[in-house]
Amino acid sequence: MTVNVSGAETQPAMLIELNYKSGKPVYLQLVDQVKAAVASGALAAGDPLPSIRPLAERLRVNRNTVAKAYEELESQGIIESLPGKGSFVRQPKSPLRKEIRHELLAREIDQSVVAAHHLQVSREDFLELVRERYEQFEQRRDSAQSIQKETR
Repeated sequence: MTVNVSGAETQPAMLIELNYKSGKPVYLQLVDQVKAAVASGALAAGDPLPSIRPLAERLRVNRNTVAKAYEELESQGIIESLPGKGSFVRQPKSPLRKEIRHELLAREIDQSVVAAHHLQVSREDFLELVRERYEQFEQRRDSAQSIQKETR
């Protein structure tokens, strides 16, 4: 399931894609995607995150799932929650932003490479699949951004 969400009407939408068949808990998928959005600059310091209840409704998950993701993001120093105001992206604490992004991505790629090996997918087929998936993601993102611009 792919959902566009934003913390405020004036904020750009963030694309959240949940895969219920992946075996990875939904709250961790949400954590990873918020972290990736922050690392990529799609979410900047001070940007609001959607409130727990509306986000849970949009994603069609239990509120506790979103709350658990937000708690994890807060414990990792990615967001801060201000009582009565909401949750916001924190100022990055490390100048190693690019290196951290690459490290996070490298872990994900390593898992995919191992899976490709076990599934006997050739290097060429694997790289082509990555290109195709990246292009599909860009198309979904661009479509979501154009829809959001039309609704403003």
